[in-house]
Amino acid sequence: MDTGTVVNCLVKVGDEVKKGDIIFEIETDKATLEMEAPAAGFVKQILVAVDDTLPVGAPMLILGDKDEHVPQSVVDALKSGAPAVQAPEAARAAEPAPAEAAPDAPAGRFMASPRAKKLASDLGVDLSTLTGTGPGGKITEQDVQAAAAGKASKPTAPPATPAGPQPQLGKTVPLNRLQKITGERMLKSKREIPCFYLTVRADVTELVRLRTELNAAGGLKLSYNDFIIKAVATGLEKFPIMTGQLEGESIKLAETINVGLAISVPDGLVAPIVKDVNKKSVSQIARDSQALIERARANKLAPADLEGGCITVSNLGAFGIDNFIPIVVPGQCSILGVGQITDTCVPDNGNILVRKRMNMTLSVDHKVANGAYAAQFLDFVKKLLEDPKQFTI
Repeated sequence: MDTGTVVNCLVKVGDEVKKGDIIFEIETDKATLEMEAPAAGFVKQILVAVDDTLPVGAPMLILGDKDEHVPQSVVDALKSGAPAVQAPEAARAAEPAPAEAAPDAPAGRFMASPRAKKLASDLGVDLSTLTGTGPGGKITEQDVQAAAAGKASKPTAPPATPAGPQPQLGKTVPLNRLQKITGERMLKSKREIPCFYLTVRADVTELVRLRTELNAAGGLKLSYNDFIIKAVATGLEKFPIMTGQLEGESIKLAETINVGLAISVPDGLVAPIVKDVNKKSVSQIARDSQALIERARANKLAPADLEGGCITVSNLGAFGIDNFIPIVVPGQCSILGVGQITDTCVPDNGNILVRKRMNMTLSVDHKVANGAYAAQFLDFVKKLLEDPKQFTI
């Protein structure tokens, strides 16, 4: 992380804050983080504005005693010493507001915590109808709950419906930050990672039957991804070169087996990491994966959720995709693309059987692993999925 973008300011000039209070929300490469006050005091000056992109270490506000006066020369020195990457209009907007005035939310955004936003989405509460009771007019979870209980919300569109006006043909659509970062990393991957690609077709009839039985029994719901991630982690234990990265004239193997899971979010795609997968049962992987999915879609992923992956699993089967070639995430050796499960007629001793089949394509960094080694790894994963009795549920 070299820079971060201010997406919300939760305080105003004159507010008293305690150490640990949330004062800003900062968007990094792929996560929005809550920034805590490093000390107690009163907000004397706010040096940044919403949508400013700042280098790491840039000053953001000044705290002081209640009656302390901060000379304008100090403010100017701080601003000039670590300027924000911003347009002139944004720089003018960064001037502190009067102590009695709450900051205006920027167009298209609400002064609400990520948890409040997620709760509002779940309960169908329109944030534009609420008045926040938190610091600086911030909408809290309690505000959302009160609105839902009092039927003070307006109906909202279904979650699958894109919010706001949709772009029209012939228009120019600006990239969001996640799209820019994804584009940069995928270009880096294509330039620096010489890949080869392997495709197999697994018979997952028994896996489908086992998952159906387990889910019908109640309790934790297991997805196909949970079994695939476990199979991949087991394969990495047996074929450890697949966890490696080239360092000079050596291959550095990973210390732990962590698997990325590609997740679709409103702004694009993220791939948080399920940690120590080889040491976990399928059920534990399911719990960890679901927690990551919820945090990703609530924009609450932490940097640690995105670090340390050996391989990524990307499953487009839910979209009716049979087969695709994924791009390796920089810093990893490979990525597994998984297609949909389809009914397929298979000859068997003169008879025709209907079996559940699933395509998997492995993209591999040829600097790290050769074709024969990667093929053995993929075949091992395939056979695990075809014989699910080997899994620890």
